[in-house]
Amino acid sequence: MARQKKTHDPFRWFDASPEVIRLVVMMYVKYPLSLRNVEDLLFERGIDICHETVRLWWTRFGPMFAAEIRRKRVQHMRAYTHWRWHLDEVYVRINGEMRYLWRAVDHEGEVLESFVTTTRDKAAALK
Repeated sequence: MARQKKTHDPFRWFDASPEVIRLVVMMYVKYPLSLRNVEDLLFERGIDICHETVRLWWTRFGPMFAAEIRRKRVQHMRAYTHWRWHLDEVYVRINGEMRYLWRAVDHEGEVLESFVTTTRDKAAALK
């Protein structure tokens, strides 16, 4: 008997549906609303959650949604022949120590990805 692969579902421990969680996080990120404003707007729509739940979902799922949006944007832009990106290197001070900040920047000036290293390693930054 073959073993079935378990897919990693980040929403498995939450009672709310993934659509509700996505709605809550995107409302908080997209519009200049406080946690309590998001709570009030959702309550008007029949979703009763606490502002601390909004904060928890934002910290837990926000980076995942941002990476997904970034990945879709890059895939969409690769379809265009004029789409270009370059690697930008900056030497910055972080917590009193000098570090290399590498950024992948597209032709519109949007930062696609960023990477901080202690040594100058272009190959690692490109990867």
